[in-house]
Amino acid sequence: MPRNENSSRPPIWLQKTTIALLLVATLKIMANATISPALPELEKAFSDNVQAAYLTRFLVAAPSLTVVLVAPIAGMFADRFGRAPLLVSGVVLFALSGSAGAYLPDLFSVLVSRLVLGIAVALTMTAQVALVGDLFEGNRRSAFMGLQTAAINFSGFLYIGFAGFLAGYSPRLPFLIYALPFLLLPLLLPLLRREREYAANREPAPEGQNAASDGNWFLRASALSLLTTATVMLFFLMPSQLPFFLSENGMDGASGTAIGLGALTLTGGCMAMVFKRISGFLGLRATFALGFALMGTGFATLSVDASWPTVLGGAVQIGAGYALVQPALFLVALSVAPQSKRGRVSGMVTTAMFMGQVISPLLLTPLLQAVGFGPVFGMSSIVLSVFAFTALCILVFQAIALRKTVQAQPDRL
Repeated sequence: MPRNENSSRPPIWLQKTTIALLLVATLKIMANATISPALPELEKAFSDNVQAAYLTRFLVAAPSLTVVLVAPIAGMFADRFGRAPLLVSGVVLFALSGSAGAYLPDLFSVLVSRLVLGIAVALTMTAQVALVGDLFEGNRRSAFMGLQTAAINFSGFLYIGFAGFLAGYSPRLPFLIYALPFLLLPLLLPLLRREREYAANREPAPEGQNAASDGNWFLRASALSLLTTATVMLFFLMPSQLPFFLSENGMDGASGTAIGLGALTLTGGCMAMVFKRISGFLGLRATFALGFALMGTGFATLSVDASWPTVLGGAVQIGAGYALVQPALFLVALSVAPQSKRGRVSGMVTTAMFMGQVISPLLLTPLLQAVGFGPVFGMSSIVLSVFAFTALCILVFQAIALRKTVQAQPDRL
């Protein structure tokens, strides 16, 4: 079937398919952060539980743990049974399990519902990324990935702000926000037909092509997953450690974190809006280099001094850099495997992203306690700079190889 590259189609951001998939992508930020404003009051509401202080804080991270376990399996299901059915099922499960916290009787049952929510996130994120690979290509795929990163950044403001408003009335009310995805079903159900049409009209790959590339795609996807985990682990220093960094240096941790992360997400959202133009002009490898370099200079800025100019400057650079790296990672993920393996690769990258979120505080908090924020921010800057330098080296080596091939061509004629 003709793909979305057709110039007669409306702009990508006006298409119903795009809108539906973008809204699904925002569920990632909704899953973890939405109940954060209600945590103090939830702890009080469940004060009869002796572990309330620990368990209420674990409610935020609980979905990520399940995603790490389930996403690889969800990827295999997406390849075997189709992306759209998995996506619709995941959205329904997301709305049911996420909103359950509004009425469940005790803290343990709420925690279980959060773990089930992680299963829903694994289904939706894996199927959504694979569908993007199926339904978009070329410039339109790049444009979508930029819009997706922007949508995730901007939606975080809306979800958390709305949750904070509702939490002022009752700590249970923010859970009702998780029921909003039910409204997406009319937009998502047509994707079932769309995917069937795509499968019926897709040209089969040449015989033996998939078998020959099986080892290559798995190795490349594994390497990409490791890079994704490392990148997210370092990026997650901002939301997980910024409050403690500010408090340690005599600044208001609560309001300062809101300002710092606000600058990060706003900058990231704006940068993501122009991702297509930047990646189209520079190329994907140079975009990687620029993104990692910006993140590296951001952490270097934070390591120099703890003051408002450096905090805001570092947050802006890190937000801008990650807004270039994140969509580029997804684009590479969709290009390393045959179409029949996109679900598996999507599951691997989804697992890698949430794995980075889970291990960031576990691995880096002891290091921060041992050597302090400055050295850890400095080491993060060095690692990200190495990533940027590596991307540039790959770009240069490939350019040299291409030039040698072109120069040798006339000798063969």
